[in-house]
Amino acid sequence: MIIKKIKLENYTVFENLNIDFCPGINIFIGENGTGKTHILKVLYSACQSVSKKISFSHKLVCTMLPDDYKISRLITRKQGNRNSLIRITAGKSDGGQDRAITMSFNGKTRKWDAEVVGEEGWEQSFAGISSIFIPAKEILSHSYNLNAASEVDNVRFDDTYLDIINAAKIDVSAGRNSTAKEAMLKAVEKMTHGTVLYDAKRDEFYLKRGNSKQEFNLIAEGIRKMALLWQLIKNGTLEKGSVLFWDEPENNINPAYIPVIVEILLELQRKGVQIFVATHNYMIANYFEVRKTEQDSILFHSLFHKDDAGGIQYEKASGFADLKENAIISAFDKLLDEIYDL
Repeated sequence: MIIKKIKLENYTVFENLNIDFCPGINIFIGENGTGKTHILKVLYSACQSVSKKISFSHKLVCTMLPDDYKISRLITRKQGNRNSLIRITAGKSDGGQDRAITMSFNGKTRKWDAEVVGEEGWEQSFAGISSIFIPAKEILSHSYNLNAASEVDNVRFDDTYLDIINAAKIDVSAGRNSTAKEAMLKAVEKMTHGTVLYDAKRDEFYLKRGNSKQEFNLIAEGIRKMALLWQLIKNGTLEKGSVLFWDEPENNINPAYIPVIVEILLELQRKGVQIFVATHNYMIANYFEVRKTEQDSILFHSLFHKDDAGGIQYEKASGFADLKENAIISAFDKLLDEIYDL
């Protein structure tokens, strides 16, 4: 599956947005509140709805968690805006006809009962495609009984957290690891100094180091995030045709790990995984520039406010430094100015 386009009208912070994606790595930058995570969650919800068990509109509500599960609360908060539209277009990596799924709702829509068009064709074309969303905050250390507690409303986590726990528990791989896969696993193991072990009886994750195992909650969060990446690579969920969404991979990560993360994402993209990343990190963005080859497919997307224009504005570029509106470089330049003043 390759997500090609998204169109948003009057959805959260977006009054009118159209984005074309590349088949490789799509990197979103922008200040807080410009909707980076919102885009990732919309795309993820559409990817999840390739299953006949999951509806696009219900999944979107469960990932965004508006009050009382009312999808109408996702309409842009502006006087006169009472109708919202979402359209996503995708195709297969081996070609063929593109498919689009469209959702519309208004201020009178009850709960998640939006009108969805194209869902049946979407399911038929992309059935079985895997999609993974890694949230900004590590969650495997809280895996014990979390899904059950969420079912009875004892805790409230959006579906991206619940789904990633379930994805980490499942082993869909078979046979020996490929050379590329083995190299990625070894690179992560150098940082974690161990491998991931899931104890189904206790419903807990551990980091296995030699003959001993350590509870996830006793390990630094940065190590836990890298261990999660190891688990997703190991269990076969990140294979050709799958889609990976990663919200702020730099959170609580040792800067020394960043080039390794970039190399792994580049390698996954070379294996046919489409990737969407939202980041505020200067090093991550620049390492993609430094490490990419001519064969790699990378596109930078900038979301920004502009006083003389309505809603969030957008631009894209194949090079990080080619973005005219670049919140990361602007912040870095301000820091350099202060350093030079000293």
